[in-house]
Amino acid sequence: MTSGPDRSSPQYTRRGSMMAARKFALMATVAAGLGGVAYGLSPPFQTGSFFATPAQAQVSANVHSAQQPVGFADIVERVKPSVISVRVKAMEKPSAENSDDSPFQPGSPMERFFRRFGGPDGIPGFRIPRGRGGPISGQGSGFFISADGYAVTNNHVVDGAESVEVSTDDGKTYPAKVIGTDPRTDVALIKVDGRTDFPFAKLADGQPRIGDWVLAVGNPFGLGGTVTAGIVSARGRDIGSGPYDDFIQIDAPVNKGNSGGPAFNTQGEVVGVNTAIFSPSGGSVGIAFSIPASTVKSVVAQLKDKGVVSRGWIGIQVQPVTAEIAESLGLKKAEGALVAEPQANSPATKAGIASGDVITAVNGTPVRDARELSRTIGAMPPGSSVKLNVVQKGQEKSVDLTLGELPNPREARAADSDQARPQRGAELGRLGLTVAPATSVAGAGNEGVVVTEVERNSPAADRGFREGDVILEVGSKTVNNAADVRSAMQSARSDSKHTVLMRLRSNGQTRFVAVPLSRG
Repeated sequence: MTSGPDRSSPQYTRRGSMMAARKFALMATVAAGLGGVAYGLSPPFQTGSFFATPAQAQVSANVHSAQQPVGFADIVERVKPSVISVRVKAMEKPSAENSDDSPFQPGSPMERFFRRFGGPDGIPGFRIPRGRGGPISGQGSGFFISADGYAVTNNHVVDGAESVEVSTDDGKTYPAKVIGTDPRTDVALIKVDGRTDFPFAKLADGQPRIGDWVLAVGNPFGLGGTVTAGIVSARGRDIGSGPYDDFIQIDAPVNKGNSGGPAFNTQGEVVGVNTAIFSPSGGSVGIAFSIPASTVKSVVAQLKDKGVVSRGWIGIQVQPVTAEIAESLGLKKAEGALVAEPQANSPATKAGIASGDVITAVNGTPVRDARELSRTIGAMPPGSSVKLNVVQKGQEKSVDLTLGELPNPREARAADSDQARPQRGAELGRLGLTVAPATSVAGAGNEGVVVTEVERNSPAADRGFREGDVILEVGSKTVNNAADVRSAMQSARSDSKHTVLMRLRSNGQTRFVAVPLSRG
């Protein structure tokens, strides 16, 4: 029989010592790992300093206090009764058109409702056959702003509705009437009669900070009284819905039916009215947009007073000043609002503002971009006197004018179908364009050259040129044929410019485009 190892032998003793050392090393590694988890980045262990020093303990206590979860139950209990569910009914207009995206007539109030949040009856994916006509309904949210029944919701929720009904947090239902709407900001004011003791919310006076908590309360998918929480993700967002875009972006989950509902801060004040979401799937992906309380205040005050909103107007088409445009105009900074075209008989035209001017300040306050100019002028009442700082043909000047009143929105249709394009024009090879005199194209007018072809992946295509666009000016020089275009571009090269500014008319709108100049 084979005997076991001699545990007293030097060889076994050394092996046992090595195994013990390995066990200790492993345990030390585990302990060190646990220590890293428990204490984060800490200095090497020293005698008597295994636990954090007093200074470290204070920092740890501060971090722990800041990261402690906060409950919202007290805030919700206080503000939730002011939030209402809004139900609207309207008649669908018969139409022969069809769409896979929306059951409503293109451009109709209910289509805008559907595309924002509130599908019919609050049910996502629900479809009504297009063209049959008949009653349709939708749901949204809102909130009382006074004890006597004035409430705020979205314009796209109630615009065009034949009847409006609201449900309060206690389950009661009331008829409501529309006092006024403002399509440009998507704000609407409605009124419920019969009571003077409705719980109401206060619109915040200040702007929220990025990172502040927000609570969205509303009626998603018809589930009234739903509360979600998140933070302010960004401010000043432009989502392309109009010239007055200045949205607060939040990540609180917002879905169909939340439209018109409030976003509260932790003081229980409304910082924004939820109006749109970005969502490839139709549900919340953590990107929602709210109308700032400051905008809602000014709009609601006018709606309550006279049922409509009046805005200051100077009568110009404007666009941003890009770095390329700034270089073309010789500006030091890419700031201000570039005047694409002043409208006939407008305050701007009467004051001498011309196409190509850059407005840099209003009443001494700098203008960062075209959107800021639109918001600043729109916030002023018609009849106000303003002083504009303008860069005109490289020279700075001041212009005084009196604001007119912004006209009501008007729809325009492009007349492309009336234009007969020539068989062939002259090529501008370096740009990737083919152009012909406007006089040779029916319906194009008597000024400029018409783009008859755009080469794919060319400099012109990269900058948004399209067939049918009319080039009116190149480098501030009028052009009537391809030779004029080439001459103006060569003149810009001779002046050592890297880009040349072209003024175009596209779909009835005028804009400037900075085009790079090739050498040689």
